[in-house]
Amino acid sequence: MSFTRFSGVAGISGLLLGLAGCSSSSEDRTGQGPEGTAGVKHGIGDGEDRGSGRTASPGASASYASAAPASAPAAGASADASGLTPVMTASGSGASGSGAGAPIVGSDTGAAAPAPTPAPSDVALLPLPEPRPTQVPPGTLTAGAWDDNRNLERFLGFRDALHRQQTSGLLDFSSAAHEAAQLQAEAAPHSQLDVSLVVDTTGSMGDELSFLQTEFLALSSTIEASYPNAEQRWSLVVYKDNGDEYVTRWFDFRDDLQDFRTHLAAQSAGGGGDFPEAPDAALAIMNQLAWRTGDATARLAFWLADAPHHDERAASMTAAIAGAQAAGIHIYPVASSGINDFTELAMRSAAQLTGGRYVFLTDDSGVGGAHKEPSIPCYFVTTLSDAIVRMVDIEMSGVYHEPGAAQVLRTGGNPQDGACALDSGQTVFVF
Repeated sequence: MSFTRFSGVAGISGLLLGLAGCSSSSEDRTGQGPEGTAGVKHGIGDGEDRGSGRTASPGASASYASAAPASAPAAGASADASGLTPVMTASGSGASGSGAGAPIVGSDTGAAAPAPTPAPSDVALLPLPEPRPTQVPPGTLTAGAWDDNRNLERFLGFRDALHRQQTSGLLDFSSAAHEAAQLQAEAAPHSQLDVSLVVDTTGSMGDELSFLQTEFLALSSTIEASYPNAEQRWSLVVYKDNGDEYVTRWFDFRDDLQDFRTHLAAQSAGGGGDFPEAPDAALAIMNQLAWRTGDATARLAFWLADAPHHDERAASMTAAIAGAQAAGIHIYPVASSGINDFTELAMRSAAQLTGGRYVFLTDDSGVGGAHKEPSIPCYFVTTLSDAIVRMVDIEMSGVYHEPGAAQVLRTGGNPQDGACALDSGQTVFVF
């Protein structure tokens, strides 16, 4: 299987301008099956060493943060007690911040150590780079969405086909676990909203990172206008891979949206190397953030990525997804350009098991490289911003609905009234 894409270098906006940009360069992903080690990225000219073809050894990957689920840190825990590493500056040195109310930021540089636990401790803010002109206009990224809990038989068929081809790196969830998750996936209204963005910031993710940086305020403002009393809070987890500047960085939940935007704007795409990255470490950190508990809160995590976990990290990835499921965190993967079947299966599994939905970018925007056609028969295409707002609306209202007619840019297949009748006689449900 071969994928060709153009990958953007994230141009990071300053706080006042709120703009970000990316430049495009060509990248090939080649492979002979749905496996990360057979799908190495090559030739990217954006600071991510794809041409080296390096692969992570099991020994190197062992330095990731553990993905075992953990409870939220106790308020007042110190950075030293938690093992929190100060954010690394450009020169590679860490500095501690000071002052009451400073944002909660953490970093894991990939050194072999126990899993860092986020704690409400003051450390240095990430530096803000100089603004650059944007090449990703707001709202141009396009996406479809799919709910495997409404189409479980089809999902299990896709899963079984991959399991017959793949012998390593598979998540350790049984068919019975998927069936049990379907029974628990019921929509219900909520009055509070916690959203975590989990973003792969390796070099090939420039376009997607730029979208978040340019569109965050519009997204959060739309949600706030729809649910003014929802007390929305946001957190951020970014990740790269072992051997990069950092493996994970995080910013815990705050209700100050401008503060959140400052930290989001400070992130840049770069690093990486082999095809797989470290989503298991990022999802483990996500589980440890200060999520509000109880039925009143909708807990969503949008996970933007274009690469899977390392084969040898499958157990950690399984544990991280199980931890999110136990905490009632609904994972919404956003599959970016260049993914393969193996990555699609991991993402759809995370969504199905936790009660989220699989979101996938499409080629309609003309941004970035080729996006994989998902292994589903029909879908609606809208802007990514419309898709994200709709997912939040479903979670908050408890009402399942299609996108509005004015939002639909095109359809895949021929959905009618939220369903598609297939030539086989089977009916599948879009929404």
